[in-house]
Amino acid sequence: MHRNDLSAYWMPFTDNRGFKADPRLLASAEGMHYRTPEGRPLLDGVAGLWCVNAGHGRARITEAIQRQAAILDYAPPFQLGHPLAFELADRVGQIMPAGLDRIFFAGSGSEAVDTALKIALAYQRAIGQGSRTRLIGRERGYHGVGFGGISVGGIVNNRRAFGVQLPGTDHLRHTHDPARGFSRGQPESGAELADDLERLVALHGAETIAAVIVEPVAGSTGVLIPPRGYLERLREIATRHGILLIFDEVITGFGRLGAATAAEHFGVTPDLITLAKGLTNGAVPMGAVAASRHVHDAIVEGAAPGIELFHGYTYSGHPLAAAAGLATLDTYAEEGLFARAATLASVWEEAVHSLRDHPHVIDVRNLGLVAGIELAPRPGAPGARAMDVFRRCFDTGLLVRVTGDTIALSPPLIIEDAQIAEVVERIGAVLDETA
Repeated sequence: MHRNDLSAYWMPFTDNRGFKADPRLLASAEGMHYRTPEGRPLLDGVAGLWCVNAGHGRARITEAIQRQAAILDYAPPFQLGHPLAFELADRVGQIMPAGLDRIFFAGSGSEAVDTALKIALAYQRAIGQGSRTRLIGRERGYHGVGFGGISVGGIVNNRRAFGVQLPGTDHLRHTHDPARGFSRGQPESGAELADDLERLVALHGAETIAAVIVEPVAGSTGVLIPPRGYLERLREIATRHGILLIFDEVITGFGRLGAATAAEHFGVTPDLITLAKGLTNGAVPMGAVAASRHVHDAIVEGAAPGIELFHGYTYSGHPLAAAAGLATLDTYAEEGLFARAATLASVWEEAVHSLRDHPHVIDVRNLGLVAGIELAPRPGAPGARAMDVFRRCFDTGLLVRVTGDTIALSPPLIIEDAQIAEVVERIGAVLDETA
């Protein structure tokens, strides 16, 4: 491509000027690898963007999309339906925690989050708790880029340019403690941080709080693993005060932790779960909210005749996305990819923690098939060192993701032991050469 050909596309979450001066382009993908336009392979250490859990170019998924496009390319979702949307909702519901089998489709993770927040508000109103309008997020949380998501989110750069967000939101403290560095799996201490919800109840009154939303594992902020007992304690406090608990599982859903959901992995059942990314293996955009029956029934069965929830999207349950979702779930099930991730977790853990003695590494965090390698920032230039590592890894044939000064890893669940070793060896070599 000529440099001028890059100017029209305003790229998301990107240093547009820097990228277009030195572009990094992807042209094709298959299995565990991308290829550049020149044909150079890149080992995918991040499943695209936390989403290609079954690996790239899966024929079953591709063929399902092609077949559906020829049969029914689009169906309006308001007051009409098509069979695949109902089938996919049923299939998703079957692998959610017990009782969370009412599925609302959206077009992305951001849309799923805003949907879940609106469902929570609608639920409280439906049960006669209309004073509960406050939404609680968590510091360093990422919940997409809609105004609801950035309001409950806790990453300042996602918020600072956009003025006042939703009124009445507040935030729990984050769970990261540098003193617990190099924890393998869940840190042993820190469950008491969930008591921060009690502080907000005392500050605002439980009667004003509709819901609290957290990522079970905070991904985009740098892979923060919840302390043992934290999510259980948060569930207990929320229940005691009549507050809905929402798990944002856009990243953790569909096998990342070795189970269908993080809720299943941790044994903690929320009232609502947001999903996206791995739902369709990234092949077609789609998001979803899995709602508990008591939330769904309070809104739907308690409403006057007619539309029960004035909410939805043009692309809710899109036929191509539904076809991709069904083929993706078939692939996960037939290849046992969730169980495979659980089996690989110990190999993954040993590999990523071998990086602790390389230059600049100040922490390594892991759970399931996800890891964060935190680097010491350069004085006066936070994020610069990690971005250098990202570029050098790309140049040497490895795709990683960086957030701040943390290298975030989340490979496709089809990764082999030798490829795990390759990921770590390439990162180690780059760290050894990085100032």
